[in-house]
Amino acid sequence: MDSEYAGQRIDNFLMGQLKGVPKSHIYRILRKGEVRVNKGRVKAPYKIRAGDLVRIPPVRTDRTEVPPHPSEQLRTTLEQAVVFEDERLLVLNKPSGMAVHGGSGVSSGIIEALRLVRPDERHLELVHRLDRETSGCLLISKRRSSLRILHELMRENRVDKRYLALLAGSWRKGARVVDMPLKKNTLQGGERVVRVDAEGKQAVTRYKRLQRFKNATLVDVELITGRTHQIRVHSAWLGSPILGDTKYGEDNANKHMRQMGLRRLFLHAHQVSFRWPGEKHDLIANAPLPQDLAELLEKLKTKDEV
Repeated sequence: MDSEYAGQRIDNFLMGQLKGVPKSHIYRILRKGEVRVNKGRVKAPYKIRAGDLVRIPPVRTDRTEVPPHPSEQLRTTLEQAVVFEDERLLVLNKPSGMAVHGGSGVSSGIIEALRLVRPDERHLELVHRLDRETSGCLLISKRRSSLRILHELMRENRVDKRYLALLAGSWRKGARVVDMPLKKNTLQGGERVVRVDAEGKQAVTRYKRLQRFKNATLVDVELITGRTHQIRVHSAWLGSPILGDTKYGEDNANKHMRQMGLRRLFLHAHQVSFRWPGEKHDLIANAPLPQDLAELLEKLKTKDEV
């Protein structure tokens, strides 16, 4: 495999190579093990390495399929979400409720929509992922070389990602560090959950209290590692789950916040920073807090700040 594809997920690579093949079919041949890398089966998240030998089974391409046409509303939403852009990178303030990519019951996500809106930019790729209900800074590479560099920086923990979260309960301590391993589990109904488990992968999260309210605490969260649902699970493990979290949260606390207007998970990736190799200054991108979350904080300040 040419080094220009190194770091790209195998599912995204196949979508680029198999134009006109339905996405559902691509995921089907991956699940069945019909796509082989170096003679072995791989799953959709596998990232291609330079020198990989990829075998793709014969597939029928529907050349008559008309590509979807992005609506003006979608174009406007995506363009207004851009908080930083240069020749190498896009940073979007991802809206809550939008998946970052298709799959798992979602036909398409932000990356597919961006490719429709910007058809001349052939190498748009997700650098990382955010949960569907999480808003904020999402990195999109515009060059394969940029994707490789950013993935290397992330592996070396040289990308600083900060989140704002509103947690249930009022903290007295100013800062906390959670170093608890996490393991993915699948329930009987097929739902994926993550739990603290000694057999899981190391996960480290740093919390800094920003503001205390009567029954809630606004915190700045720094991800030292980047595991699935890490902030949500670590917060619940602390006994202070993120408000609005229907998977790991507390029903009574969520109900109270719904009455105050919270209709989503209060988790927002507000800043990302890193330094390109050879450069003297960090690139820092900020995503303003969405209006609904900002308005909720104002209500809490008026009602019960402590």
